Amino acid sequence: MMENPILQRRAVRKYASTPVAGPDIEEMVAAFEAAPCGMHQVEGMQATVVTDEALLKKVATASSNACYGAPLLFVISAKKTSPFGDRDASAAAENVMVQAAALDLGSVYVMSGAQVLNGHPNLLKELGVDDGYAVTVIVAIGHPAGKVDTPDRTHRYKLVRR
Repeated sequence: MMENPILQRRAVRKYASTPVAGPDIEEMVAAFEAAPCGMHQVEGMQATVVTDEALLKKVATASSNACYGAPLLFVISAKKTSPFGDRDASAAAENVMVQAAALDLGSVYVMSGAQVLNGHPNLLKELGVDDGYAVTVIVAIGHPAGKVDTPDRTHRYKLVRR
């Protein structure tokens, strides 16, 4: 039996150059589309799926390689006026990362690189980010290069039971 992909997921910061298969990308797109959103305001979030090598290089240059050379990026943007956009984007990112884990792919949640992209309006246009939206999170995805660390993640947070 396969381990639960929620528990299997780990932050991966080193990727093989092997592209992610199209059917796997479509499964992650479906996971993105299934994400919850605040008050069902689906217009508050959008994503750009990036596999084009030239565009990946532009994102890497703009973000000081904050995406670790991953061959696939989900660039998730939120409407600037949405009170739920950042949280919706995080929920969608988690869905994508869990689906990636289920497909034996590695992923990492990137915030700093996402914020940096917002300072590059021409790149945002090239990424298809609509006016009035800001990149909130990037999910970098690919086949892990080497063994993935599996530290004990139990008891990491304070948990109160009443």
